[in-house]
Amino acid sequence: MSRKGKLPIPVPKGVEVKISTEEVSVKGPKGSMTQKLIPGIKVAEEEGNVLVILEDVEKHNFQGLYRTLIYNMVLGTTTGFEKKPEMIGVGYRAAVQGNLLDLQLGFSHPTKLPIPEGISVKVDKNTQITISGYDKRIVGQFAAVVRRMRPPEPYQGKGIRYVDEYVRKKAGKSAAKK
Repeated sequence: MSRKGKLPIPVPKGVEVKISTEEVSVKGPKGSMTQKLIPGIKVAEEEGNVLVILEDVEKHNFQGLYRTLIYNMVLGTTTGFEKKPEMIGVGYRAAVQGNLLDLQLGFSHPTKLPIPEGISVKVDKNTQITISGYDKRIVGQFAAVVRRMRPPEPYQGKGIRYVDEYVRKKAGKSAAKK
């Protein structure tokens, strides 16, 4: 039994949760999402809370996973999620052009990434990117794709990193022998 999976999920006002035997759908001010359930997982609603219940403890132990997935759906449809990659390096800049994120990363060609549906991207100061949306998985995946274009390197620290990320720098080569 999962300690986290036993906890109830509070449903705030303005959020509608529909539960069937095969899926859970959540609709809120920012959007709507659905999650399919596997056999053995049961979801119930009691007094403004959603509970995830295991039918057979020996067979499945996905209670904590499904509780977290449903919690992220409720949180995403009310407040949303946000990732903030920043670019560090001379000549690195970004711009949003319609449905594309244009990245200048020191390559001989511009890198244009299509922005997935349900995500909004803002660029501040040409180097700070803000990726926001209601689906945590899609926001995190797109932020990881952006970071993967030029990951931070450990010698000079250039590249794309998250705002709260710490990159440990290496010493590099010593001066030439005298």
